[in-house]
Amino acid sequence: MEYISIPCIVVICYLIAEILKVITQKNEIIKRLIPFTVGTIGGVLGALMYNYYPEFINVSNIFEAIAIGIISGLVSTGSNQIIKQLLKGERKNESEFF
Repeated sequence: MEYISIPCIVVICYLIAEILKVITQKNEIIKRLIPFTVGTIGGVLGALMYNYYPEFINVSNIFEAIAIGIISGLVSTGSNQIIKQLLKGERKNESEFF
């Protein structure tokens, strides 16, 4: 149960980032702030987990909880880029076949 908090924060931040992308389709400034936003949201989620359900995040102080949250939020941005690059590669390979 102690390691489930990281994937939960990553998934929540990933979904929030996707929602922000859909809402702000044309605004490039907001899109550039998405990594900062999900890092901040991850830090807030880490602090909330530490305060309200400390067994879920299992750290010794709030600073570790915030750091885990921020890193997990930023991992959601990295996972988005991995998925984006993999799909981009598939599209490129499809065009070579036809």
